[in-house]
Amino acid sequence: MRDLEMRHVSQPVEFRSADDGPGTLDGYAIVFNKYSQNLGGFVERVDPSAATKSVSDKLPVVARYNHDDNFLLGTIEAGTLRLEVDDVGVRYIVDLPDTSAGRDVAALAKRGDLRYSSFAFHTLEDEWGVTEQGFPLRTLRSIQLVDVAPVVNPAYRDSTVGVRSLAEHLHIEVDAVAAASTEELRSLLSGEPVESPVEVRAEEQEEEGQSETHPSISLRQRLLELDNLK
Repeated sequence: MRDLEMRHVSQPVEFRSADDGPGTLDGYAIVFNKYSQNLGGFVERVDPSAATKSVSDKLPVVARYNHDDNFLLGTIEAGTLRLEVDDVGVRYIVDLPDTSAGRDVAALAKRGDLRYSSFAFHTLEDEWGVTEQGFPLRTLRSIQLVDVAPVVNPAYRDSTVGVRSLAEHLHIEVDAVAAASTEELRSLLSGEPVESPVEVRAEEQEEEGQSETHPSISLRQRLLELDNLK
């Protein structure tokens, strides 16, 4: 299983008052088939079936404000967190606890300060391709949900797992992916010729005495292998 990843959704979090507690939060942790922001050389989307098994199997997903253990809001196991899959994405409904964390989150939600949601997950299966504009695209086909949360900071925490996945898919080193241009990655993913001067750069590096394990060298080799298959 791959390392934990986190992504956010720019969707308003709805708050409803309750007679027996601080209230209820309702929002979408995942929106299907919506392109992410640039994650460092690629964009990402979530397939509509990606989280189906996590939801149907009632995995012990938790809701934590800002993904912080000190701000537990609800759990699947206790029935205080509920997940639903619909045409939009994965919706979460959490009954806020009568704790300092629950009351604080309720106060923020009432004021409209909570405008983002996030989900933490492990990738079980992903797929690589390109967008209509030729930008590298990762599609999450199957994931294991760990956490859903209202968050203040909508930043994508880390995309290194995605970069490693792309390197594995292309059979090149992680450093080569980081050093590659968008055109070079597009060429490897789509099978179309690359227009950037990869070979020129590689030759210059060879002249400077760099070894054949340099990222640009391994990338050039992969591109040449691709050309030889045509």
